[in-house]
Amino acid sequence: MHRRSLLTAVVAASAVALVACGQSGDNAQNAVAVGGTFQFHSPGGDTVITYDEEERAPLQGFSGTSLMDQDETIDLADFEDEVVVINAWGQWCAPCRAEVDDLQEAHETLEPLGGSVLGINVRDYQPEIAQDFVLDNGVTYPSIYDPPFRTAIALGGVPTSVIPTTVVLDREHRPAAVFLQEVTADDILEVALPLTEET
Repeated sequence: MHRRSLLTAVVAASAVALVACGQSGDNAQNAVAVGGTFQFHSPGGDTVITYDEEERAPLQGFSGTSLMDQDETIDLADFEDEVVVINAWGQWCAPCRAEVDDLQEAHETLEPLGGSVLGINVRDYQPEIAQDFVLDNGVTYPSIYDPPFRTAIALGGVPTSVIPTTVVLDREHRPAAVFLQEVTADDILEVALPLTEET
């Protein structure tokens, strides 16, 4: 009887796993603000989480080497008072390849309004392949080169197994939305455009 209960629990846990590029069996995690700093925690399995202004909490700062210029460092602080759309991606990931045009569209829409997309390139251990992808797709927003996805810690511990992941930050760099799935320009702009009007 105990073995049957255990098997049922295992099957139930497996049923809520996300279908995402490169996922290795981790369950989806919901994002919440805990203890004044943005942190992820488990249950729920939601793939889109949004936060009203009073619910938001800040991220830790982070920086990393630029994908396109290994001598350059990109820091979240470089985007002071900007709405920032952080997108963890890899050229090996089919949903990432599919959403890149939408991210570029969102970047071009947000840039004149005080916003930017910031990519975090993960699991591309040969940077040249990812650089070719950026050039071939006419991507103009910057990306940090972070193959092991260490930045996930600064992003409140977002699940490193779920790629793509997109986090929309307000001007104070507090997450207003987290997408644990492929996104469209409309998904991003629905959240990000109102943030450009917040003071």
